[in-house]
Amino acid sequence: MNELPGFSHPAEAQILARIPAEVVQRARGVRLMVFDVDGILTDGCLWYGHQGEAVKAFNALDGHGLRLLREQGVRVAWVSGRKSEITTRRAAELGISPALQGVHDKIGTLEQLARDAGLNLQDTGYMGDDIIDLPALRACGFAVSVPNAPFYIRQAAHWVTELGGGRGAVRECCDLILAAQGRLGACFTTRLSTLGGAIQ
Repeated sequence: MNELPGFSHPAEAQILARIPAEVVQRARGVRLMVFDVDGILTDGCLWYGHQGEAVKAFNALDGHGLRLLREQGVRVAWVSGRKSEITTRRAAELGISPALQGVHDKIGTLEQLARDAGLNLQDTGYMGDDIIDLPALRACGFAVSVPNAPFYIRQAAHWVTELGGGRGAVRECCDLILAAQGRLGACFTTRLSTLGGAIQ
């Protein structure tokens, strides 16, 4: 990862002022952030038509946050227990790779992703909302969940977002990581024409 840019923006202080110091320290160490999909990148609703899954809603602010995270040198991966062509398409739009689906051993997958990146689990973050995510949440360096997750999942997290899954929670997480690492300010100096033209 590149050296910290050394440029602060007032938004960083505003974000960090509301976050416990221990959480900020954990977010500062994240080099790989792994996200569950259903209930995290979406609101968890599954819409079906006659031919199967028909609709899955993603949040544009989340998409932009993931792009900013990647642009500032933090690796991003998706790991979902479900298989969905809609998820495949959204990941491709955002340039997310790997975007693994049909995964039931999430801790094993998290460990493999960390090894592939030359990292240990303390360098990784994981964001999830259900029992299948629990082993990964307990093992990683920065565990994040959402307010609509069951209470025992929230208790396992180091930090719970204010916004719900599919409602900007992922953007909250991305902004916190960037602010904790002193990288959010650099996002304000990025060419606005480039950001404006990106698929969110």
